[in-house]
Amino acid sequence: MADRSGAGLSDVRRCARKLRLLARRKLPPGLRLVVGLLLMVMGVFGFLPVLGFWMIPLGAAIAALDFKPIWKKLARR
Repeated sequence: MADRSGAGLSDVRRCARKLRLLARRKLPPGLRLVVGLLLMVMGVFGFLPVLGFWMIPLGAAIAALDFKPIWKKLARR
């Protein structure tokens, strides 16, 4: 049986990239910060069935869209 853990990780990264682009195009700058913070707060409750810990880094990436120095550090990674 082949190990597909690398394939799953690339799918998650692709989905996160699409969501960041959607947030950049569709949400106004002030609302992006609010949505990002909301995602991070909801990510704390990742033990619940619908919410997940994946919301914390995604919320940080969306909130960082409004802060150029933070976004440059994230983009380097």
